[in-house]
Amino acid sequence: MSKRLEMLQKLTASAAADSFTWYALALEYKSQERVDDALGAFLRLRQLDPGYVPMYLMAGSMLQSAGRIKEAREWITTGIDKARLKGDDHAASEMSDLLDSISSP
Repeated sequence: MSKRLEMLQKLTASAAADSFTWYALALEYKSQERVDDALGAFLRLRQLDPGYVPMYLMAGSMLQSAGRIKEAREWITTGIDKARLKGDDHAASEMSDLLDSISSP
């Protein structure tokens, strides 16, 4: 196990873990191609902070790469809505482009 992963796991075990820490843990799992672990961290982050826009793009692109297209579409569609609610046109546009690139199931 990498030291970074070990540190992030310890940090997220604390009730004081913030959104960025959960996001970093998910990305660390993603970088190790541990899709289910990454998804678990993204799901926990979504529970704690559903308005954390960056997670939707990263979870969606990860799921797309893993061939889990239906799940990818759900994450990206939700992310577009969340980004628009926050006025984050750049993130909404990025996710719209990704959604357009995903072939229909």
